[in-house]
Amino acid sequence: METRQVILIHGLWLRGFTLGPLGRRLRAAGLEPHTVDYASVRHGPERAAERVAERVARRLADADAPVHLVGHSLGGLVALKALSLSGPGQVGRVVCLGTPLAGSAAARGLLRWRLGGALLGRARPFLEHGVGSVAGHVAVGMVAGTRALGLGRFFGAGPGPSDGTVAVAETRVPGLAGHVEVHTSHTGLLFSAEAARHVAAFLQTGRFAAG
Repeated sequence: METRQVILIHGLWLRGFTLGPLGRRLRAAGLEPHTVDYASVRHGPERAAERVAERVARRLADADAPVHLVGHSLGGLVALKALSLSGPGQVGRVVCLGTPLAGSAAARGLLRWRLGGALLGRARPFLEHGVGSVAGHVAVGMVAGTRALGLGRFFGAGPGPSDGTVAVAETRVPGLAGHVEVHTSHTGLLFSAEAARHVAAFLQTGRFAAG
């Protein structure tokens, strides 16, 4: 059975309501989005991933079909951690939006400031180091932004094109099933109609939209 269930996961310093515009566009595309809210600094990605895995199991029991995951920025790393906690066949596909899979230069730059560690909190190791690869039995796609507007520029965003917080190069690791770029900023990925179109296409077909 092709699933329509999608769990949306927000990023650092944000909360679940920021995923509203993306959720509405995915719903219009025929999907059924649900949001997980968590305290990104205080509780961190580990606890958030456990909550996501629990939600996946509950949705699976209700719908009898795998559940897709979509994460913005740090939320993409949460999604991948939740994937590792979920059983085989529980997760359908995963899409990351502007997630620093290869680690974040902006996060490492922020740590040079006095309060940098406190601002990152329990998310620090995830954002500093990212993941080595996403190779596995579940297809993972990445939507990266290329409009350099964001606070990351002040803390040392990575080289080359970026969304202002995360460099495009930081969104690439071995094992991705698809990678696409859109001309929007890091936060803009949540509001971009083009980004939402790519997300919906990948969740429904395993490929990003053409053109």
